[in-house]
Amino acid sequence: MNAVDTNVLLYAVDEDEPAKRKRAREFLRQLGRTDEPLLMWQVLGEFLAGLRRWEQQRGYDPRRTRRYFELMTSRMRVEYPNLTAAERSFEFRDRYSLSHWDSLLLAACATAGVDTLYSEDMDDGMSYDTVKVVNPFAGA
Repeated sequence: MNAVDTNVLLYAVDEDEPAKRKRAREFLRQLGRTDEPLLMWQVLGEFLAGLRRWEQQRGYDPRRTRRYFELMTSRMRVEYPNLTAAERSFEFRDRYSLSHWDSLLLAACATAGVDTLYSEDMDDGMSYDTVKVVNPFAGA
């Protein structure tokens, strides 16, 4: 099972980053053909926060924010947080010296059975217990 990090979703809609936008869209299309990726609740919240920040900073129309939100939630299954993932985040933070948010995301992925987390923000190829991080922009 696969999951994507916030940066992949934001790049897919970011008009200020045309090369990464193109790569993220191609990647998400390809991933959607082979798997129904999970959209972790934390990532969904961060994605929405990023879009709303663009509303303020870039003058994004709030209807565009809603469209992108609905697009992502229609193509990925949302995985909601649970106490087990929050408890596991302590282990991830301590064992791997991760930030609060990265440890929470990786623990949620591990608890949900995610094998691969696609992210630009963590070490490409690094495995955190059963979750391997892959940078979909590496080498592109």
